[in-house]
This record gives sequence, structure tokens and C-alpha cells, in this order.
Amino acid sequence: QVQLVESGGGAVQPGGSLRLSCTTSGLTFRAYSMYWVGQAPGKRREWVSAINPGGTTQEDGDSVWGRFTVSRDNSRSMVYLDLNNVESDDTAVYYCTPDRDTVMSQGIQVTVSS
Repeated sequence: QVQLVESGGGAVQPGGSLRLSCTTSGLTFRAYSMYWVGQAPGKRREWVSAINPGGTTQEDGDSVWGRFTVSRDNSRSMVYLDLNNVESDDTAVYYCTPDRDTVMSQGIQVTVSS
């Protein structure tokens, strides 16, 4: 059974930084690309960033290009998302998932506010 648990969210001021972590179990972690998906209030869910199985390639959605950094530790089956220079539009619930089109966890709230 796949389990994904996000942590590290909370409140942050515009221009600030925050690190999200995702602990995984029940899957062959090193075999999967991992995605971070965000859902802002009243908006559809959209993918934010992705990292390949080896951790060598990152892809970003248009809304966060260049501001967020995704990384992974295959020895610990964990994936991270560093949110940098955050904007109010980054306020969302963030999910980690091995399938960009499917959310299978509770997610973690990030609120950007002054």
C-alpha cells in the first residue's frame, strides 16, 4: 500500500522561503518520477514541479518556473520541494505523488501572506 506524507507547510511572507518534505513507503521509490501538485483555493489542481527517478532532471510548471527546486533522496525514499521567493498565488495545498494525475495523500497547506 502506497503511503505519502507531506510535511513542512505553514505560513510564509511574500518573498520568503519554505521547504516541503514528502515521506513515502510502499513503492519502489527509486523507479518513479515524483511530482508536486498544488491546488489553490477555488482553482483546479495543477502540477508544480517534477523530478526524474535519478534526481538529475527537474521540470517546472509555468507558474513557478525558476522559483521552486525539487530534490529527492532515494536512500530515504523522500522528495522535497523548496519554495523560494514565494508569491501570494503560491497559496495552496501541496501534494507529492508518483502519478501527476492522481493525488493519494492529505497534502500540506502553504499560505503566503504578509
